Amino acid sequence: MAHTELYDVLGVSRNASDNEIKRAYRKLAKEFHPDKNPHAGDRFKEISFAYEVLSDERKRDTYDRYGLDGLQGGGTGTGPMGYDILSQIFNMCGGPHRGPRKGEDTIHPLRVSLEDLYNGKTTKLQLRRNVPCRTCNGKGSKSGMLLTCKGCSGRGFKVAHHQISPRMTQEFQMKCGDCNGEGQVINKKDKCTQCQGRKIIEELKVLQVDVEKGAHDGDRIVFHGEGDRQPGIEPGNVVIILQETGTHPTFRRSGNDLLMKYQIPLTEAICGVNLVIKHLDGRNLFVKNPPGTVIQPDMVMEVPNEGMPIKRSFEKGDLLIQFIVDFPKSYFAPDPQIKIIESLLPPRPKTVIPKDAEDVDLNEYTESQGSATSGGSGSGEAYDEDDGPGMRAGLQCAQQ
Repeated sequence: MAHTELYDVLGVSRNASDNEIKRAYRKLAKEFHPDKNPHAGDRFKEISFAYEVLSDERKRDTYDRYGLDGLQGGGTGTGPMGYDILSQIFNMCGGPHRGPRKGEDTIHPLRVSLEDLYNGKTTKLQLRRNVPCRTCNGKGSKSGMLLTCKGCSGRGFKVAHHQISPRMTQEFQMKCGDCNGEGQVINKKDKCTQCQGRKIIEELKVLQVDVEKGAHDGDRIVFHGEGDRQPGIEPGNVVIILQETGTHPTFRRSGNDLLMKYQIPLTEAICGVNLVIKHLDGRNLFVKNPPGTVIQPDMVMEVPNEGMPIKRSFEKGDLLIQFIVDFPKSYFAPDPQIKIIESLLPPRPKTVIPKDAEDVDLNEYTESQGSATSGGSGSGEAYDEDDGPGMRAGLQCAQQ
């Protein structure tokens, strides 16, 4: 359905260019400006509002796609004054009919774990909502009769004025407090005994919430028309927002991939890794690296297709493992065994020692020693390092 109300106000087509819209606005604004035509206040507001929307690329796109309802609910930045003008023009001044008002959405957070997002989950959500009273069929009175509100003469709103300047007064609407904006009231003696004239009662509603495999933190699950129901108002929606809770001891999610750290001794880094990973669905993955592969400290390796499921597909991301190599302590073996190990490793580079070279000792550096010799803090800053490539802070280390 094409939305043309605002284009009709300016007398241009839906395909009008920015310059055409600007020229049409200038012509109409000059003709209907309150200074020249004191009786054209509503018409001038109508023209100004149409131009405000159609001259803004984002607002115009929202209007073209969703119409006036989209402007009111889509966060276009029009503001309360713009919505007031919108209400006056298109509801009160004989403009296009916009249908019944829509009730507000009901927002519910649903706490889920990483396992829930991996495997999917079905849960029951119990909520309370308002529905029309069945005793009086949502009329609020025993007889079904309603009286015209005297405070607003049945309009549902009262008009107030605000003096902006000596020559300009802003007119705005306020919801009538006597009838709560409905334009009608109920005689006290005629009020329904079930709802006490409120027209609505509270009921318990149970919804089945299906969390898809591969869903993300912050995803929204919408139950259309399951919100509060009131007479004359289109029911709102119930919106479930997924909230991932806690930190998993092994895995961290990154998009469709799963990340983890794993600590191995130097023996496995050189001679081959064999590890078993308990996955989020309970499977045990036996992981081993190809023969002859040497794992460097902080090296990241992947297990293809073992990451998070990708919604509405049969594919998955990857499982990325960052290896933390645990080197042995000093003097872990006697010299003869060290020489055997050295014979198996690539030869060390040859060092040419000058004749005048002096022998010095190499000792382990500690921060306290550095502070004492350097005379203050900051001596160890040059030795600070990042967490390693690929996956940084926040990953938990799974011990073997």
